[in-house]
Amino acid sequence: MIESSARHAEVLVIGGGIHGLSTALHLAQAGVKVTLLEADYCGRHASGVNAGGVRTLGRHAAEIPLALSSRTLWHELKGMLGDDGGFVPSGQLKLAESVAELEECRQRVRQLQALGFTHETLIEQQEVFERVPAVARHVVGGIWVQDDGYAQPFRTVTAFRLAAQKRGVRVHEQTPVQRVEQTGTRWRVTTPEGHFTAEHLVVTAGAWAGELAAQVGEPVPVRPEGLMLMVTHRVAPFCGPVLGATGRALSFKQFANGTLVIGGKLVGSLDFPARHGEVEMDQLATSARTVTDLFPHLKHLAVNRVWAGVEAFIADDLPVIGASRKASNLSYSFGFCGSGFHMGPGTGKRLAQLILGEASDISLDAFAIDRFNTASAGPSAIQPATTIAQH
Repeated sequence: MIESSARHAEVLVIGGGIHGLSTALHLAQAGVKVTLLEADYCGRHASGVNAGGVRTLGRHAAEIPLALSSRTLWHELKGMLGDDGGFVPSGQLKLAESVAELEECRQRVRQLQALGFTHETLIEQQEVFERVPAVARHVVGGIWVQDDGYAQPFRTVTAFRLAAQKRGVRVHEQTPVQRVEQTGTRWRVTTPEGHFTAEHLVVTAGAWAGELAAQVGEPVPVRPEGLMLMVTHRVAPFCGPVLGATGRALSFKQFANGTLVIGGKLVGSLDFPARHGEVEMDQLATSARTVTDLFPHLKHLAVNRVWAGVEAFIADDLPVIGASRKASNLSYSFGFCGSGFHMGPGTGKRLAQLILGEASDISLDAFAIDRFNTASAGPSAIQPATTIAQH
């Protein structure tokens, strides 16, 4: 059992993925006493088994300010953590494979420019061939983002964990949370290892966060999915940027060792009670065909390994980020719909600012947990929170 001295904190974070660890780190940097509880091991599911994309390209307009701020932190990760997480600022390119798709890309860039965003730029066929000479000749153009890239997920999560622990964050793995309840202003969390208490609770539990939010009376239309990835054998270098596609699911990159990581929100089967995602080979085969359509020279390349993790998807494809509307001193960050890895550094910083009472020009209104229940929205549904003092 865990010693009683480790059972109370100013802030208790539930979930040891990149969002929970980033939030814990930013709070600890401000002098806050933080404890983090993880049901398995840090990075076991969405944060550790994704494709590693550091991507502002293709984001929902509401996410873009937060995504851009997070990308800035990715470029500063080495100074923040002492480890860059394997981040490579390769750029990202979404391919258009037809005139109609290219027009869709053109409209997307125009819409973003009208909103004041210039990070996505339209490129024509010749520039695509210059950036990726090996791509199939039917590609007609695409959208390019210069400062995006990719990183190594588990290495990044581990770097956040080590940096947080160095700042004093207590991390308890193999400690699943069974129940959360508030007595007065203090939160009490029940686990098989006993009870933990804190003044402020942060729920960053991915696909399991919906269950905890429901205990507080804030149900969210969230569903778990098992997402899959595959890695090939090594092949001679031929692709620098991360690639996506306009008309079909694709996440594709080549690492420095020559292996290819292939994903694109590929959904497999799921045993949610067992906390286990299963690989579905037919779905992986569809993604593999997309890759060989774009790079015919890879048609005989063998797959080395495949894996799956569990991620939370929300009905409107936006995450929940911000304060509870039902309880005081409770914050959320979950439901990133397979695209949350990139957002971890910036979302953790923004959530810490919210908890600390610090000002920010990045609005979280679009991510409010009560957006699905218009009857409960409004000032009367919000209880005041106590700001955590910085030390």
